[in-house]
Amino acid sequence: MKSFLKINPNDSVAIAVKDLEKGKVIEEFGLELKEDIKRGHKFAIKNINKGEDIIKYGMPIGHALDNIEEGSWVHVHNLKTNLSDIIEYEYDKKEINQIEGLRDDELKFMGYLREDGRAGIRNEIWVVPGVGCINQTCNNLVNMARQKYPDVSFQSITHTHGCSQLGDDLEMTREILAGLIKNPNAAGVLVVSLGCENNVIDEFKEYIEPFNEKRVKFLTVQEVEDEYEEGLSLIDQLVEYRNLFKREALPISKLTVGFKCGGSDGFSGITANPLCGYTSDKLVENGATTMLTEVPEMFGAEKLLMNRAKDKETFEDIVSMINNFKEYFKIHGQNIYENPSPGNKDGGISTLEDKSLGCIQKGGSSEVVDVLALGEQSQIKGLNLLNGPGNDQVSCTNLAASGCSLIVFTTGRGNPFGSIVPTVKMSTNTELANKKTNWIDFDAGRIISEDLSFEKLRDEFIGYLLEVASGKETNNGKFGFREISIFKDGVTL
Repeated sequence: MKSFLKINPNDSVAIAVKDLEKGKVIEEFGLELKEDIKRGHKFAIKNINKGEDIIKYGMPIGHALDNIEEGSWVHVHNLKTNLSDIIEYEYDKKEINQIEGLRDDELKFMGYLREDGRAGIRNEIWVVPGVGCINQTCNNLVNMARQKYPDVSFQSITHTHGCSQLGDDLEMTREILAGLIKNPNAAGVLVVSLGCENNVIDEFKEYIEPFNEKRVKFLTVQEVEDEYEEGLSLIDQLVEYRNLFKREALPISKLTVGFKCGGSDGFSGITANPLCGYTSDKLVENGATTMLTEVPEMFGAEKLLMNRAKDKETFEDIVSMINNFKEYFKIHGQNIYENPSPGNKDGGISTLEDKSLGCIQKGGSSEVVDVLALGEQSQIKGLNLLNGPGNDQVSCTNLAASGCSLIVFTTGRGNPFGSIVPTVKMSTNTELANKKTNWIDFDAGRIISEDLSFEKLRDEFIGYLLEVASGKETNNGKFGFREISIFKDGVTL
């Protein structure tokens, strides 16, 4: 196993693959370590002058706060971000190099073809409260339905919103709930309303339209004598409709896959996230849709995405997405670059550029074809960017609400969370995969621990994704981690 890794030929730092002791000689660079270097952390492979850019991924991740000797630890104590306020962008379209050997017409999965032409990888019944105060009512309905139909998968999509919200905040809740209701993994949906909430059912229906009345049913509990009797009657109809769908062989082009990272460490940008990028590129080349979100974790690397926009209009949409999110920080009096998190720093990530350059590796090298608003459904096959924060629960909810039937979630420190769609947890290091077998589904750390190529592990991983799309359960499903969290930015009455 290697003891260190240099990512790009132009880098001025290398990353320790395992804990390295002071005095260790690194023969490749002709240096001796000046101090202990923790696994995942950086050390200088050349002398770096005060104020000089520090290069990782072939790009600046900040500048040196003081002179840094070769062999020294490089982290938050001697490295500072180069990022500042909102900046001007120019479209500098880069040619996308075609990667040979990505087409494979044999890539198929056993999914459920919906009447609108989309494909689900599960055939579930979802019960969605229009307001948080009837969460338990929905839970009770689901429990009753499970007893009545033990062979059918039911899920209560509970949340805390839908009432006492105003303006754009209520709009956001409606858009996200409507997007979730449209997700193709749900064969049928029962929307349950209290009856007096701000998210009144007649107005909410406008956000869901057009919808198939056989697939989406509505219940207002204040208007009926026995909400459980009425609810189960509607569920009977949804189950009957759901049973019309059977698994069938479908091309990989019918998949919509979201990519997300959380609990990142110093290996995220060099194992799991690049593996996602290789995977995304192959999915896109075979006609699938992939989605990248976490806008604040694009800051500092956004130009690389902008220059891959398919046209000027898409470029301008990316600029608006980035700058609007920066304005959101400023409106609330927050530092735009208050990132990475304490856990990220402990894992070896020093600045937002460091984090962002690693984060966007999940998007591979494909052209960016569209930019989506919260709750907006993807319409163009290829790599889509989705607006929204980096928060794990919120961003996974956003991906599901924009049509992802499957989410790949990379983590270096570990996280058991799972969204309402199958959420594949990919570890950045083998130690985590061995330690948290109830959390981790796939180990990208094997790129280092077994010295595997990205291409070999990519093809193995795509094979695993097709198994999940065909019904294989992920750990989040096995252990009941199926949650949503709706982004909130407004007044609560």
